[in-house]
Amino acid sequence: MPLAERLRPATLDDVVGQAHLLGEGKPLRLAFASGRLHSMILWGPPGVGKTTLARLMAEAFEADFIALSAVFSGVKDIREAVQKAQVARDLGRHTILFVDEVHRFNKAQQDAFLPFVEQGLLTFIGATTENPSFEVNAALLSRAAVYVLKSLDEGEQMVLFERARHTADAALAIEDAARDRLIGFADGDGRRLIGLVEQLEIAAQTAAVNPVTAEFVDQALSRNLRRFDKGGDAFYDQISAMHKSVRGSDPDAALYWLCRMLDGGADPRYIGRRLVRMASEDIGLADPRALEMTLQACAAYERLGSPEGELMLAQATVFLACAAKSNAVYTAYKAVRRFIAEDGSRPVPMHLRNAPTKLMKSMGHGDGYRYAHDEADGYAAGEHYLPDGVNAQPWYQPTDRGMEARIREKLDRLRTLDRGAGKSERG
Repeated sequence: MPLAERLRPATLDDVVGQAHLLGEGKPLRLAFASGRLHSMILWGPPGVGKTTLARLMAEAFEADFIALSAVFSGVKDIREAVQKAQVARDLGRHTILFVDEVHRFNKAQQDAFLPFVEQGLLTFIGATTENPSFEVNAALLSRAAVYVLKSLDEGEQMVLFERARHTADAALAIEDAARDRLIGFADGDGRRLIGLVEQLEIAAQTAAVNPVTAEFVDQALSRNLRRFDKGGDAFYDQISAMHKSVRGSDPDAALYWLCRMLDGGADPRYIGRRLVRMASEDIGLADPRALEMTLQACAAYERLGSPEGELMLAQATVFLACAAKSNAVYTAYKAVRRFIAEDGSRPVPMHLRNAPTKLMKSMGHGDGYRYAHDEADGYAAGEHYLPDGVNAQPWYQPTDRGMEARIREKLDRLRTLDRGAGKSERG
């Protein structure tokens, strides 16, 4: 029997971690003690006990347990589960339907078992590593309590490590540095930690090594260290942390999150695209070099690849974090998009229309247009460029930081000229 199965908890008290749910007076502990089953979604990273808790609930309530994996199961499997539940009900037993990775079920598959949950034929327990708000149907979500499970902290991993070590081979000595290396490799994933202990036991027996050192751990175990779900919440949380570190002008934190993502297997090209976005959203015209540098970093990465090209991404990251910040263009862009969405489709004023033919000129296209280059200082003071009836409102409000401070001074001067020429507040 695999070590993970030998270590699977038989009672709630055997579960390592999740004290915020399983401690005295906490939600899941109360759910077990209530004697009343209810549907739930267990949301958390891999290896934190979602399947174990579902099985413990079935045992506690003496319910039949049907497990489906959304990766391999379809509507046919759900129908078969419903049929088994109906047979169990006729025998006076209740059924828990456990769906692992429920976020991988599409809407039709989720809808297939919803009526039976509503009827009380099944108690549904779903496990997911994704945010159920985005991945689970609203109807199903409204009928299930959501419990958030957390990665195991270092102390909890220590407890699990000792259990795994003694169950696997109590005679095998593992030095503290080697233990710490294993816990670091597991990265809060209890199932991974148990698997690593099992691999290490086999490797140590094969190589006749005792005690196990940190160096032997590095040699014996493949280096797939960090848990990094390229499409899940961990991915977007780390991207968010990096973006906020850049926005907050903290180059050290920005570099930390960059390296965390690279270490975990994130696509450097995706990180490059996000850096380009940051250059416009959070720096903009306060330092136009930011956009140029990020584009050059992306191009350099394409030319060099990993790992050499990653240094260019690091350079761009530090530059963005240290650059003057402005979201004035980003804010103006959103404001204009919002205005246009709420406003009607207004015609282009006649003086701004193109007039490439005699017919168009005879219709008045371009009449009254003032060519800015022929005006004093290259500016047609008092001219209107918005549709008739649209307020000439200053959506773009440059900051007083970086190059935007100079832009602000120029726009203030031009608006003064407009007022002197009699330009009204309305177009």
